[in-house]
Amino acid sequence: MRAVCLKHVPFEGPGAFATALTNLGVSLDYYLVPKDGLPSDPGDLLIVMGGPMSVNDSDQWIAEETAFIRSAILAGKAVLGVCLGSQLMAKALGAAVRPGRALEIGKTRIHLTEEGKKDPVFGSFPEALSVFEWHGEVFDLPQDCVALAGSEIAPLQAFRFGSRAYGLLFHVEVETEGIDALCRECGPDLARAQLTAQQVLMGALPHMWLSHEIAHRLIGHLVSTPR
Repeated sequence: MRAVCLKHVPFEGPGAFATALTNLGVSLDYYLVPKDGLPSDPGDLLIVMGGPMSVNDSDQWIAEETAFIRSAILAGKAVLGVCLGSQLMAKALGAAVRPGRALEIGKTRIHLTEEGKKDPVFGSFPEALSVFEWHGEVFDLPQDCVALAGSEIAPLQAFRFGSRAYGLLFHVEVETEGIDALCRECGPDLARAQLTAQQVLMGALPHMWLSHEIAHRLIGHLVSTPR
């Protein structure tokens, strides 16, 4: 079995997802899409990571990646999108992506919807969760999708299409190194949110273990659930 990871900047990688895949004996190929282009196929599991750009930017690679993701989802492939990746999934399925009311950076409290409480992955976790975020844009629920979680600023934080495609606005995969990299590379966002790197890291650390439990559960579900 082979997983494909689409990256958009060098400093946002799959983190705990990669560990989960290694534990399951699944190989992982990386593509830095703006530089390398898209792979010839999405593999058995397509993981779409974050980045500081917007899905509404006019770059040709964004349009091509959106079409690639749509094709993979509609073909019944297992797909997991995080932050920008979830926004690309939403756009690929016809939903609007737009600026949110405020930046969500660092620890954020999300609540599962009624469908989220019944979800095969999220249903085994608490109804209220503290997760790590770093985004300024939000999306509407795409047609034929199920809303799984929301927050005060972003009423839709996670959705599922069918049984094998999940879009998460939050980062369950992020590790300490990833938070350090975001704080280093995206300093202007910290300034706008009136936060320090230390505040962001200290807020995230107590909840990272639970996020990684979700990350491993997600990967296990996507790898084992038949089409």
